[in-house]
Amino acid sequence: MVPMTLSQVLQLAPNTRSSYREAFQNGQQVVDRYAISQTPLRLAHFLAQVLHESGALTVQFENLNYSAPRLPVVWPQRFHPKGPLDPLQFANNPERLANEVYGGRMGNAAPGDGFLYRGRGLLQLTGKDSYAEATRDLRKIDPHAPDFVVMPDNVVAAPWCLSVAAAEWLAKGCNALADADNIDKVTQAINGGSVGLEERREWLLRTKAIWH
Repeated sequence: MVPMTLSQVLQLAPNTRSSYREAFQNGQQVVDRYAISQTPLRLAHFLAQVLHESGALTVQFENLNYSAPRLPVVWPQRFHPKGPLDPLQFANNPERLANEVYGGRMGNAAPGDGFLYRGRGLLQLTGKDSYAEATRDLRKIDPHAPDFVVMPDNVVAAPWCLSVAAAEWLAKGCNALADADNIDKVTQAINGGSVGLEERREWLLRTKAIWH
């Protein structure tokens, strides 16, 4: 197995949040368990995605505190001038925004689900369905894993955050995609699209410089 040390991670992310720091301090067993550390290439791809999604390990919760001019840029089909919603009604109001843009989809059915199941963690798990899936995936390996639907903040907690990301990685077939060194397909699997692809490429260059 390829070693992954906290000092290597901190070279890339010196401002790592304390819960993430603790997770990576004890992270070798996690990346071993999910076969991510079998090759340097897998580890480099995994960490490139994690570093992008988590803002170099500084972001625990999705930042939904958008200004009015920014909202139509991020959600052009929802907000004026193309969409039906007035950005001024949702600007700098993360809870109302999350419930509007995430409500009624991704398993978010009850009032408030959009905000409750907003993006969290190393790979920004989003939507109630994804929290339920994370619970199922993790319990295949660890039957004692918490129910993340009931306790969503455990997604960012030190004992679970790395395992949640690794379980999602494995479930989406990313080890094989990383073996092919195909960042486009890895990004598609993790993101569902190609958002931030260039930044992810840059992170991959940096992780490959450490794990090679």
